[in-house]
Amino acid sequence: MMKYKGTYIRLIPIFLRRYLAEQYGKELTKDVLRKAPHIYRRMLEQTDDIGFENPMADNIYMGFVFMAIWKAADGKIDIDSYRSVIKRFMGSSVVQKMIGGPNLNDPQALNKAKEKFRANKRWADEHPEYKDKTWDFNFDDSKHKDGTYYHFTRCPLNDFARKYGFLEILPVCCEMDYMTIAARHAVLHRDHTLAAGGNICDYWIVPDKIKDPE
Repeated sequence: MMKYKGTYIRLIPIFLRRYLAEQYGKELTKDVLRKAPHIYRRMLEQTDDIGFENPMADNIYMGFVFMAIWKAADGKIDIDSYRSVIKRFMGSSVVQKMIGGPNLNDPQALNKAKEKFRANKRWADEHPEYKDKTWDFNFDDSKHKDGTYYHFTRCPLNDFARKYGFLEILPVCCEMDYMTIAARHAVLHRDHTLAAGGNICDYWIVPDKIKDPE
């Protein structure tokens, strides 16, 4: 069970409500946003604890919001339209400001990003009680000349989705990675995801000024 954290389930619906209402109407939006917090709390109770202080924990706390809203609709929100709603939400100026970060075209910013990814791995290594539950970072600096590359073979969101019936919505959450990275002036190149049945989730992140990355 993950320790409850209400920040995302309170904050995200404030900004997402508009896009949900435009797509599904005010009544359904009101209904799903009323039901989602209870579902969200239950999801946190069901999922494996990866550590409240885990630097990757916010991936669960944020991802579960979108999954809980979809679940609360009880089939009235289809995947394709929800994908469009999330794209509009993620592309809004407010959200872009929230998820944006240092421009990864700056070599120093890119190096700091690389160090942050490695710090995530170190945290897991230093907390063996969570290591087999959290994301496993695997690095290969020789794989690409440009940007940074790593992959996972384990994802708590994927494990939860497969166990509790959220696999249909999970790929939409995975696609948010592209938008988050784009907000930092970089491009995510990806060939595989666990959600789609792959053996890994790969991340090759390249500054967007590099037109033909190697």
